[in-house]
Amino acid sequence: MRRLGGALLVSSLVAGCATNPAEDPVQLKLADLDGRVGRIERVVSNQSLLDMAQRLDAAQEDVRKLRGRVEELENANEALKKQQRDLYADLDKRLSAVSAGGGSAGVPGSPVPSGAAGASGEQAAYTQAFDALKNSNYPAAITGFRSYLTQYPNGSLADNAQYWLGEAYYVTRDFDQAAAAFRAVGERYPNSRKAPDALLKLGFSQFELKRYGEARTTLNEVVRRFPDTDAAKLATDRLARIPAGAR
Repeated sequence: MRRLGGALLVSSLVAGCATNPAEDPVQLKLADLDGRVGRIERVVSNQSLLDMAQRLDAAQEDVRKLRGRVEELENANEALKKQQRDLYADLDKRLSAVSAGGGSAGVPGSPVPSGAAGASGEQAAYTQAFDALKNSNYPAAITGFRSYLTQYPNGSLADNAQYWLGEAYYVTRDFDQAAAAFRAVGERYPNSRKAPDALLKLGFSQFELKRYGEARTTLNEVVRRFPDTDAAKLATDRLARIPAGAR
Protein backbone atom coordinates (compact mmCIF):
# COMPACT_ATOMS: atom_id res chain seq x y z
CA MET A 1 0.00 0.00 0.00
CA ARG A 2 2.80 2.41 0.81
CA ARG A 3 4.42 1.75 -2.61
CA LEU A 4 1.09 2.36 -4.42
CA GLY A 5 0.50 5.66 -2.57
CA GLY A 6 3.98 6.87 -3.38
CA ALA A 7 3.52 6.09 -7.06
CA LEU A 8 0.26 8.00 -7.21
CA LEU A 9 1.88 11.00 -5.51
CA VAL A 10 4.73 11.08 -8.02
CA SER A 11 2.30 10.73 -10.93
CA SER A 12 0.22 13.66 -9.66
CA LEU A 13 3.24 15.89 -9.30
CA VAL A 14 4.44 15.07 -12.81
CA ALA A 15 1.00 15.74 -14.27
CA GLY A 16 0.79 19.03 -12.40
CA CYS A 17 4.12 20.14 -13.71
CA ALA A 18 3.17 19.23 -17.29
CA THR A 19 -0.02 21.35 -17.26
CA ASN A 20 1.31 24.52 -15.48
CA PRO A 21 0.93 27.41 -18.10
CA ALA A 22 3.64 29.41 -16.44
CA GLU A 23 6.21 26.79 -17.30
CA ASP A 24 4.79 25.48 -20.61
CA PRO A 25 7.13 26.65 -23.49
CA VAL A 26 4.24 26.88 -25.92
CA GLN A 27 2.19 28.99 -23.57
CA LEU A 28 5.18 31.19 -22.85
CA LYS A 29 5.74 31.72 -26.59
CA LEU A 30 2.09 32.58 -27.16
CA ALA A 31 2.13 35.05 -24.27
CA ASP A 32 5.25 36.68 -25.69
CA LEU A 33 3.62 36.99 -29.11
CA ASP A 34 0.48 38.46 -27.60
CA GLY A 35 2.58 41.05 -25.81
CA ARG A 36 4.41 42.00 -29.00
CA VAL A 37 1.21 42.29 -30.98
CA GLY A 38 -0.28 44.49 -28.27
CA ARG A 39 2.73 46.78 -28.29
CA ILE A 40 2.65 47.02 -32.10
CA GLU A 41 -1.05 47.86 -32.04
CA ARG A 42 -0.43 50.61 -29.50
CA VAL A 43 2.41 52.05 -31.61
CA VAL A 44 0.29 51.98 -34.75
CA SER A 45 -2.62 53.57 -32.93
CA ASN A 46 -0.45 56.33 -31.48
CA GLN A 47 1.16 57.03 -34.88
CA SER A 48 -2.26 57.28 -36.54
CA LEU A 49 -3.40 59.73 -33.90
CA LEU A 50 -0.22 61.73 -34.38
CA ASP A 51 -0.72 61.84 -38.17
CA MET A 52 -4.33 62.92 -37.72
CA ALA A 53 -3.29 65.67 -35.31
CA GLN A 54 -0.62 66.91 -37.71
CA ARG A 55 -3.07 66.96 -40.62
CA LEU A 56 -5.61 68.82 -38.48
CA ASP A 57 -3.01 71.42 -37.50
CA ALA A 58 -2.04 71.88 -41.15
CA ALA A 59 -5.68 72.28 -42.17
CA GLN A 60 -6.29 74.83 -39.43
CA GLU A 61 -3.21 76.79 -40.54
CA ASP A 62 -4.49 76.80 -44.13
CA VAL A 63 -7.86 78.10 -42.91
CA ARG A 64 -6.15 80.89 -40.96
CA LYS A 65 -4.15 81.88 -44.02
CA LEU A 66 -7.25 81.87 -46.23
CA ARG A 67 -9.15 84.00 -43.74
CA GLY A 68 -6.29 86.47 -43.65
CA ARG A 69 -6.19 86.63 -47.44
CA VAL A 70 -9.97 87.14 -47.64
CA GLU A 71 -9.72 89.98 -45.11
CA GLU A 72 -6.93 91.61 -47.14
CA LEU A 73 -8.99 91.39 -50.32
CA GLU A 74 -12.05 92.81 -48.58
CA ASN A 75 -10.03 95.74 -47.22
CA ALA A 76 -8.50 96.40 -50.65
CA ASN A 77 -11.94 96.31 -52.26
CA GLU A 78 -13.36 98.76 -49.71
CA ALA A 79 -10.41 101.10 -50.23
CA LEU A 80 -10.93 101.00 -54.00
CA LYS A 81 -14.64 101.70 -53.64
CA LYS A 82 -13.93 104.65 -51.33
CA GLN A 83 -11.37 106.01 -53.77
CA GLN A 84 -13.84 105.80 -56.64
CA ARG A 85 -16.55 107.51 -54.58
CA ASP A 86 -14.13 110.29 -53.70
CA LEU A 87 -13.16 110.75 -57.35
CA TYR A 88 -16.76 111.02 -58.52
CA ALA A 89 -17.72 113.29 -55.61
CA ASP A 90 -14.80 115.60 -56.37
CA LEU A 91 -15.64 115.79 -60.05
CA ASP A 92 -19.36 116.33 -59.41
CA LYS A 93 -18.50 119.12 -56.99
CA ARG A 94 -16.30 120.82 -59.58
CA LEU A 95 -18.85 120.45 -62.36
CA SER A 96 -21.67 121.76 -60.18
CA ALA A 97 -19.64 124.84 -59.33
CA VAL A 98 -18.84 125.44 -62.99
CA SER A 99 -22.49 125.01 -63.97
CA ALA A 100 -23.41 127.64 -61.40
CA GLY A 101 -21.01 130.07 -63.04
CA GLY A 102 -18.32 130.07 -60.34
CA GLY A 103 -14.97 128.36 -59.81
CA SER A 104 -14.69 124.78 -58.61
CA ALA A 105 -15.06 124.42 -54.86
CA GLY A 106 -11.81 124.44 -52.93
CA VAL A 107 -9.55 124.41 -56.01
CA PRO A 108 -8.29 127.56 -57.76
CA GLY A 109 -8.51 128.25 -61.42
CA SER A 110 -11.63 126.25 -62.36
CA PRO A 111 -12.92 126.87 -65.86
CA VAL A 112 -15.66 129.36 -66.50
CA PRO A 113 -16.55 128.90 -70.18
CA SER A 114 -16.49 132.32 -71.76
CA GLY A 115 -19.67 133.56 -73.39
CA ALA A 116 -17.62 135.80 -75.68
CA ALA A 117 -17.36 133.08 -78.27
CA GLY A 118 -21.15 133.02 -78.37
CA ALA A 119 -22.62 130.47 -80.74
CA SER A 120 -19.40 130.00 -82.70
CA GLY A 121 -18.20 126.58 -83.73
CA GLU A 122 -15.48 126.69 -81.13
CA GLN A 123 -17.92 127.39 -78.33
CA ALA A 124 -20.34 124.77 -79.60
CA ALA A 125 -17.62 122.11 -79.75
CA TYR A 126 -16.44 122.91 -76.24
CA THR A 127 -19.95 123.04 -74.80
CA GLN A 128 -20.87 119.70 -76.34
CA ALA A 129 -17.83 118.00 -74.76
CA PHE A 130 -18.34 119.73 -71.43
CA ASP A 131 -22.02 118.75 -71.30
CA ALA A 132 -21.01 115.12 -71.89
CA LEU A 133 -18.61 115.39 -68.96
CA LYS A 134 -21.30 116.86 -66.68
CA ASN A 135 -23.62 114.00 -67.65
CA SER A 136 -20.92 111.44 -66.78
CA ASN A 137 -20.68 110.34 -70.40
CA TYR A 138 -16.92 110.16 -70.17
CA PRO A 139 -16.18 108.45 -73.51
CA ALA A 140 -18.13 111.16 -75.34
CA ALA A 141 -16.41 113.85 -73.28
CA ILE A 142 -12.98 112.45 -74.13
CA THR A 143 -13.84 112.30 -77.81
CA GLY A 144 -15.30 115.81 -77.72
CA PHE A 145 -12.35 117.45 -75.98
CA ARG A 146 -9.84 115.70 -78.21
CA SER A 147 -11.77 116.86 -81.27
CA TYR A 148 -11.93 120.41 -79.95
CA LEU A 149 -8.17 120.48 -79.31
CA THR A 150 -7.48 119.16 -82.80
CA GLN A 151 -9.59 121.91 -84.39
CA TYR A 152 -8.79 124.75 -81.99
CA PRO A 153 -5.36 124.09 -80.40
CA ASN A 154 -4.98 127.83 -79.74
CA GLY A 155 -8.62 128.53 -78.97
CA SER A 156 -9.72 130.64 -76.06
CA LEU A 157 -10.87 127.54 -74.20
CA ALA A 158 -8.04 125.22 -75.25
CA ASP A 159 -6.34 125.16 -71.83
CA ASN A 160 -9.65 124.35 -70.16
CA ALA A 161 -10.38 121.64 -72.71
CA GLN A 162 -6.94 120.12 -72.15
CA TYR A 163 -7.45 120.11 -68.39
CA TRP A 164 -10.94 118.59 -68.51
CA LEU A 165 -9.70 115.97 -70.92
CA GLY A 166 -7.30 114.94 -68.17
CA GLU A 167 -10.13 114.90 -65.62
CA ALA A 168 -12.23 112.66 -67.88
CA TYR A 169 -9.34 110.20 -68.12
CA TYR A 170 -8.63 110.45 -64.39
CA VAL A 171 -12.16 109.70 -63.25
CA THR A 172 -12.21 106.59 -65.49
CA ARG A 173 -8.89 105.54 -63.91
CA ASP A 174 -6.91 105.76 -67.13
CA PHE A 175 -4.07 107.35 -65.21
CA ASP A 176 -1.47 107.09 -67.98
CA GLN A 177 -3.62 109.17 -70.36
CA ALA A 178 -4.62 111.48 -67.52
CA ALA A 179 -0.98 112.19 -66.67
CA ALA A 180 -0.21 112.97 -70.33
CA ALA A 181 -3.19 115.33 -70.58
CA PHE A 182 -2.38 117.19 -67.35
CA ARG A 183 1.29 117.50 -68.32
CA ALA A 184 0.26 119.02 -71.65
CA VAL A 185 -1.53 121.86 -69.86
CA GLY A 186 1.73 123.10 -68.34
CA GLU A 187 3.72 122.51 -71.53
CA ARG A 188 1.29 124.13 -73.98
CA TYR A 189 -0.41 126.69 -71.75
CA PRO A 190 2.11 127.61 -69.00
CA ASN A 191 0.25 130.81 -68.12
CA SER A 192 -3.15 129.17 -67.87
CA ARG A 193 -5.29 129.57 -64.76
CA LYS A 194 -5.47 125.78 -64.86
CA ALA A 195 -1.70 125.34 -64.43
CA PRO A 196 -1.80 124.78 -60.61
CA ASP A 197 -4.66 122.28 -60.89
CA ALA A 198 -3.08 120.49 -63.81
CA LEU A 199 0.27 120.11 -62.04
CA LEU A 200 -1.50 118.87 -58.91
CA LYS A 201 -3.49 116.28 -60.83
CA LEU A 202 -0.36 115.19 -62.69
CA GLY A 203 1.12 114.37 -59.29
CA PHE A 204 -2.09 112.55 -58.30
CA SER A 205 -1.96 110.49 -61.49
CA GLN A 206 1.67 109.54 -60.87
CA PHE A 207 0.71 108.56 -57.32
CA GLU A 208 -2.06 106.28 -58.60
CA LEU A 209 0.42 104.70 -61.02
CA LYS A 210 2.71 104.08 -58.02
CA ARG A 211 5.43 106.21 -59.60
CA TYR A 212 6.10 107.60 -56.17
CA GLY A 213 9.40 109.28 -56.97
CA GLU A 214 7.85 111.22 -59.85
CA ALA A 215 4.78 112.03 -57.76
CA ARG A 216 6.94 113.38 -54.94
CA THR A 217 8.86 115.63 -57.34
CA THR A 218 5.69 116.93 -59.01
CA LEU A 219 3.81 117.58 -55.78
CA ASN A 220 6.78 119.35 -54.23
CA GLU A 221 6.85 121.55 -57.32
CA VAL A 222 3.20 122.45 -56.73
CA VAL A 223 4.05 123.54 -53.18
CA ARG A 224 7.08 125.50 -54.37
CA ARG A 225 5.46 127.24 -57.33
CA PHE A 226 2.02 127.87 -55.87
CA PRO A 227 2.45 128.36 -52.11
CA ASP A 228 -0.51 129.28 -49.91
CA THR A 229 -3.01 127.89 -52.40
CA ASP A 230 -5.54 125.10 -52.11
CA ALA A 231 -3.53 123.18 -54.70
CA ALA A 232 -0.45 123.41 -52.44
CA LYS A 233 -2.45 122.16 -49.45
CA LEU A 234 -3.80 119.21 -51.42
CA ALA A 235 -0.29 118.46 -52.66
CA THR A 236 1.03 118.47 -49.10
CA ASP A 237 -1.70 116.07 -48.01
CA ARG A 238 -0.92 113.67 -50.84
CA LEU A 239 2.82 113.87 -50.15
CA ALA A 240 2.12 112.58 -46.65
CA ARG A 241 0.49 109.49 -48.16
CA ILE A 242 3.52 108.47 -50.22
CA PRO A 243 5.08 105.37 -48.56
CA ALA A 244 8.30 106.10 -46.75
CA GLY A 245 11.33 105.26 -48.85
CA ALA A 246 9.24 104.72 -52.00
CA ARG A 247 10.88 105.61 -55.29
